[in-house]
Amino acid sequence: MNDHRVINALRVLGVEMITHANSGHPGIVLGAAPMIETLFTKHLNINPEHPNWINRDRFVMSAGHGSALLYATLHLSKFDVTIEDLKKFRTFGRTPGHPEYGHTDGVETTSGPLGQGVANAVGMAMAEAHLSSTFNEENLPLIDHYTYVLCGDGDLQEGVALEALSVAGHLRLNKLIVLFDSNDIQLDGEVGLAYSENHQMKFEAMGYHYVRVEDGMNPDAIHEAIQKAKANKNKPSFIEVKTVIGFGTNVAGTSQSHGKPLSEQQVESLKKELSWSEEPFQVPADVYEYCDKYIVKRGINAYQQWLDTEKNYQEEYPEKYKQFTDFLNPVQEKQLDELLTIDFDDHEATRVSGGKVINKASTLLRNFIGGSADLSSSTKAKGLDGHFEANNYKGRNINFGVREHAMGAIVNGMTLHGGLKVFGGAFFVFSDYMKPAIRLSAIMHIPSIFVMTHDSIAVGEDGPTHQPVEQLAGLRAIPDLNVVRPANGIETAVAFKNAISSNNTPTVIVLSRQNVKPTSGDVHGANKGAYVISSETEKLDGILLATGTEVGLAVAAQQKLLEQGKDVRVVSMPSMFVFEQQAEAYKESILPINTKILAIEAAHPMPWFKYTKHIMGVETFGASADGDLVMKRYKYTENDVIEEFNKL
Repeated sequence: MNDHRVINALRVLGVEMITHANSGHPGIVLGAAPMIETLFTKHLNINPEHPNWINRDRFVMSAGHGSALLYATLHLSKFDVTIEDLKKFRTFGRTPGHPEYGHTDGVETTSGPLGQGVANAVGMAMAEAHLSSTFNEENLPLIDHYTYVLCGDGDLQEGVALEALSVAGHLRLNKLIVLFDSNDIQLDGEVGLAYSENHQMKFEAMGYHYVRVEDGMNPDAIHEAIQKAKANKNKPSFIEVKTVIGFGTNVAGTSQSHGKPLSEQQVESLKKELSWSEEPFQVPADVYEYCDKYIVKRGINAYQQWLDTEKNYQEEYPEKYKQFTDFLNPVQEKQLDELLTIDFDDHEATRVSGGKVINKASTLLRNFIGGSADLSSSTKAKGLDGHFEANNYKGRNINFGVREHAMGAIVNGMTLHGGLKVFGGAFFVFSDYMKPAIRLSAIMHIPSIFVMTHDSIAVGEDGPTHQPVEQLAGLRAIPDLNVVRPANGIETAVAFKNAISSNNTPTVIVLSRQNVKPTSGDVHGANKGAYVISSETEKLDGILLATGTEVGLAVAAQQKLLEQGKDVRVVSMPSMFVFEQQAEAYKESILPINTKILAIEAAHPMPWFKYTKHIMGVETFGASADGDLVMKRYKYTENDVIEEFNKL
């Protein structure tokens, strides 16, 4: 029994899954199997009996189209992935076409959109660096693990991956090891059609320890390369492994093997080439035994050793151990009650309120960490305890640089790691750069926090390139994502409290650059997504429905309408997502049917049609001028609100 037999078991299982489903990517399964087998049997510390063990090594299949290889490996590693699951590959079941976090036991992140997994892995390595620096004591390393990521040429052509890898090199994250499946082929043909960079020069310039494996079919050479990477203590490692896509088939080394299932005849020919005589989806006992010994039992031993470390740590450092367990336990809402007692100015921009809340939350929770994309002076989204950097991983302010793409995915990776509550801040219009990561956070049901400021055309002089119009509509359309646009300090505090205490919902908090008009926020109402922020006096003649700074505008117009004999209610709706989860009776009490409703938001009107056909929205791009002047030009004044309501 040797490594090659396990490698061939992975190859055959993988292509059988793909051919059985008549859908998938056999090329990477056949070419990258030696990498996966070597990593899992020689290096990766995991325990399928405790798959969420905080100190396990992380493995990210960033080249998510290689999911069949991952599922086959998880099966042999005794995770809860059965042969029946493998037979249901790419059908309704636990083995979807691309890996999905929370859907398949042992999968660390949802990957498939190329580059995202690489950036997630950087985030995981950053979380490891922060937690190990915070808690580890001499000879008692509570957190001491590696993050491995397998990527392909496509990953390295995506900007998000290169942004994130740049961050990792700058931060000298030596526990990050990148395995590059370098087969010189992608979907449309040879990689050289689109890409001709020297990886060694490129990654050494980015601060990486570079290793090249000429024969990617040789597990011993791969093992030696990983050992060299682990021996390096001051840089992340990039291992370029030269492989043959579609190895063992008549389409090896060509793009035909990338995304086209092998025919049954090709599978039979492959089995002969590999001297594999088992029936379809049959794994011989010696392969299971080998994997049990070198993956499962080795991982269980590592886990038991860690339990000993944990016990000794608890005895020697009881206070720090208590803090460690606090990091790992879910945040209780009562821990954040002080956020609701912050002294907010009635007129301050909600970004200023947000900065106050972040500072307070950072004192209440030592595991609250984050930063902005070179914008913290504007977004006010900044962590405490100094900068997170190569010589101070304890710092809680992350300088992401102008890398919004990577920031979103890094936040997801840090959140996935566990033990931390993580936020990233940027101008709202640049949420466009973060959209794939935000969407993936919702797919994964993880509580990432995205702080977006400069929320509307009121940004002013920077003009239409910096003035969001369609972004609220776009993000509100993402399922399972809470988009919150607060009107005042109290609503801002509630937004952060709920975001931080959430366990399975990501949150986008959208804050203003401009000052607000005074409004009387209500904690109970804000917790329900929408509430009556200023009631009618007697008879309800209509409703002004608004978010953000437009709530203050509606309240100001309400008084003038009353003077005209129109008795209206003002409803603040910071979160459509939360409001839609309320009981029908509550929703009816806030927005009674057969009531005239005018929705007011300085953004695209599309999301509001579920509540009313009467909307004051923005369906053009903004303009460059003073913010107040822009709002006047786009008809967001008290008189404009009154005029529009009187038309109903």
